Amino acid sequence: SELIFRLICRMGYFSDISKEGAECIYTGMMTDTGGFTYNSNNREIYFIISELLSKGIDKDDIYRKVYNTYSESRLRLMGYVLSNMVVYSDYNSALISLTKEEQSKFDYIKGDSEGFVNIPLTIKNVCFSCFLREDTEKPMIKISLRSVGTFPCNQLAAEFFNGGGHLNASGGEFFGTIEEAKAVFEQALEKYKPLLTAKS
Repeated sequence: SELIFRLICRMGYFSDISKEGAECIYTGMMTDTGGFTYNSNNREIYFIISELLSKGIDKDDIYRKVYNTYSESRLRLMGYVLSNMVVYSDYNSALISLTKEEQSKFDYIKGDSEGFVNIPLTIKNVCFSCFLREDTEKPMIKISLRSVGTFPCNQLAAEFFNGGGHLNASGGEFFGTIEEAKAVFEQALEKYKPLLTAKS
């Protein structure tokens, strides 16, 4: 989203950005940084935000609509997922998962589990979180990884889950069962234990 904004400006079309367009760019920047909680220490990001605000966007309303407006079934699904969370204290990590069968119990629709992977990071000392979700359309497991600090979840994603992404926000996929994916995740934790347990 930041690149799109920069491209528009370099082409000389900033004045043509509508309020709706500014809302889209801001929403992309906000969600890509977890509400500006990671990968957002560059001061230029906030200059861009100030320019988007000049277009009349309501950043508080956008935040509320994205993060605080959910269906009852999504909230119950969140509670269920968290009740089955596994915390690996020796690795400062946590794992949550969701099978197709479990999704059907909560009338799952696309987007209902958005942001779940970030929740375990609110646990004291947890610096790495993994969310395994069985895809409803393809025979595979979708992997979402999040970290705080300097732990390179993109490196782990590439090595163990055919994925990649940013330092603190990455993803991948696994062809097999949830249990097999969990086993691979635990292998990854063991390999990366020195980085997971290092004092930052």
